[in-house]
Amino acid sequence: MSIQNYVQDILQPKLQGDGGWVEFLSLDGDELTLVFRGECSKCLILHRCVAWIEEQIKNDLKKNVRVVAVRKRPYFQDV
Repeated sequence: MSIQNYVQDILQPKLQGDGGWVEFLSLDGDELTLVFRGECSKCLILHRCVAWIEEQIKNDLKKNVRVVAVRKRPYFQDV
């Protein structure tokens, strides 16, 4: 399973349960860039979730990645 599919099929549903949303943006070497939306975009402990995602990918896919989190608020919150 690719990391992109893993994010979409495994991680996305888990975060949706808490009102969050994660999207795969890019993978450059071992740097995985993910976009966090919904409740994740304003979460005060997003760094814990990022560490959890890195651990899940390491355990399930046997790949070491460093997640770069990009927060995206809904367009109507940007004003």
